[in-house]
Amino acid sequence: MSDEPNLLGDYLRARRALVTPESAGLTPLGVRRVPGLRREEVAMLAGISSDYYVRLEQGRDRGPSRQVLAALARVLRLDEDGTAYLMSLGAGRSRPARRRPRREVVSHGVRVLLRTLGLPAFVEGRAFDVLAANELAAAVSPRLVAGGNRLRDVFLDPAERDLYPDWEESTRQLVAGFRESVGADVDDPHVVELVGRLCLASPRFRELWARHDVHKHEGAAVTLAHPQVGPLTLNREKLAIAGTDGQLLTIYHPEPGTDGADRFALLASFALPVHERSGQDGAPGRW
Repeated sequence: MSDEPNLLGDYLRARRALVTPESAGLTPLGVRRVPGLRREEVAMLAGISSDYYVRLEQGRDRGPSRQVLAALARVLRLDEDGTAYLMSLGAGRSRPARRRPRREVVSHGVRVLLRTLGLPAFVEGRAFDVLAANELAAAVSPRLVAGGNRLRDVFLDPAERDLYPDWEESTRQLVAGFRESVGADVDDPHVVELVGRLCLASPRFRELWARHDVHKHEGAAVTLAHPQVGPLTLNREKLAIAGTDGQLLTIYHPEPGTDGADRFALLASFALPVHERSGQDGAPGRW
């Protein structure tokens, strides 16, 4: 058997444990020793042999067809992101040799953009490290500074946890986005160290990591319980930075004319020096 990580098998095993027989249209019979579906049940519902499915889970067959993967995605009730992730794992039958990790560097132009944007913004790497951030980002959260890590802070820092009224849902989305970001590079030394530390220190992270949920980066409205200005609702955009290995520019911005915009203007007035604030409308100037 190959010494490579069995990512496809791990994913199949984790996802079938989350599908109940009832949700798959089966009638449970007898004592069940495994959570979710049995291997033979997945195989039957997908229209493949039990022996073949066992070989997929055990990593003894790493070349399933797209038709087989599509059938498994249907049985395992995967959404669009989960299906795309399954297809990518199935296509990894000839995985290239690992590249030497490169130091993640934020370009001069992006750093200038952060300084002049006038909105909370930061750059995060593929493992959710904060690579660069502006002062308004630090006003949203003091942990949004270069050297931080979004996973580590949200799971291990009580002050960061308190920012999220719906911490359970926020962490679910965060871990699913992290798994999508690192993709097949779960054996990258930095990722291994980060995941290992979080699994030891946070039962919540350990639970979510074991689920193998996958969710693509996308914009969303975020409500924070900010200690200075109270409930703060901002739009969050995640923009890919061209020419990098997965760096994202994350920007927070308020909806004009809303309570969130007023609270953001107040927060900005705390964060920026007087000579750098704009005049009449209370919105922050360029800085």
